[in-house]
Amino acid sequence: MADETPGEKTFAPTAKRRQDAAKKGDVLRSKELGTLAATGTGALALMGLGSWLNDSMGRVARAGFTFDRAALDGFAPGAAIGDAALAALPPVAALGLIVAGATALSQLALGQDGRFVPGNAAFKLSRINPLAGFKRILGWQGLIELGKGLAKLALLGGIAWWWAGDELPHLLALGALPLEAQLGQALDAFTSLIGALLIGLAVIAGIDYPLQRFQRDKRLKMSFQDMRDENKQSEGSPEMKSARRQRQRDLARGGVAKAMKEAQFIIVNPLHFAVALTYDPARAPAPLLLAKGRGETALAMREIAAEQGLPVLEYPTLARAVYFTTRPNQMVREELYIALASLVAFVLALKRGNRPRRPVIDVPAALRFDGDGRPDHHA
Repeated sequence: MADETPGEKTFAPTAKRRQDAAKKGDVLRSKELGTLAATGTGALALMGLGSWLNDSMGRVARAGFTFDRAALDGFAPGAAIGDAALAALPPVAALGLIVAGATALSQLALGQDGRFVPGNAAFKLSRINPLAGFKRILGWQGLIELGKGLAKLALLGGIAWWWAGDELPHLLALGALPLEAQLGQALDAFTSLIGALLIGLAVIAGIDYPLQRFQRDKRLKMSFQDMRDENKQSEGSPEMKSARRQRQRDLARGGVAKAMKEAQFIIVNPLHFAVALTYDPARAPAPLLLAKGRGETALAMREIAAEQGLPVLEYPTLARAVYFTTRPNQMVREELYIALASLVAFVLALKRGNRPRRPVIDVPAALRFDGDGRPDHHA
């Protein structure tokens, strides 16, 4: 850290950094994954809509190649084209909508910050800047895209060549079959081609998606100063932090206020932990834990104790021992009886107006804990 330049961007982007970039239009995108999703969904849709599409194409073909005297006398090419379009349009439109929806969803689903950004649809003069376009074409990004395009062409072309070696003889013989058989076999051949190409598209998308993610993470890397600035923004100003702590403390007060009304004293550590106890022989033969808390709850308990005039006794080891071994409305552990009996006697003497000497408390080694509740036998 000492050798690091403050402005050097070496830190991985935080979740907030990614979200802010997405709001500005810098969203993780993989065109290859979109192509894979669209092609795969299109193949499935084509299998499901194949019979509908075949019937529509059959009606169009029969209408286009059937001529009688009435058709010749009242020849209306516009009407014929309109009828053909109406027959073919529904299945083709359904297929197109399914493919378009799959493409959009595949891009929106990329990463946690994938989202539609309306601002990207707005007109921006920078997008038609020829100098920026030449830089993209002639720069490293352009070379990478060119290399990707050539690799895709070689892979998909090889798959198509392999597919044509098996299917081409059957396709050349389609003319000898009836119309329905021609359409059915052509559809099967087209579906098998898409299935073969999907394998290649899956390989391409499997390479492109991690590459796009890596490039975006590299683009969004943060410097140490960026991290500090974001942390300041997240935490807010000192006034906001103080107000937030006060709200937390108010909530904490509501949770322990009722129990604190019965407390005789609290033990603290000195700010992080607080336990409120009482001793009533008619209620229990040993001191009872009424409430406990840490952090803001502990501070709230101290405030309530001050308002009620309850003794606040700073015994860090004992406070942690009671906190980690006893639940509210339970008697304290038997091993702590002697220590708490000394404190009860001390508190009663204070209430009588005496000035007793502050007792020395010894907590058994087995009940000594650190701030995280781990055994701390050296405390």
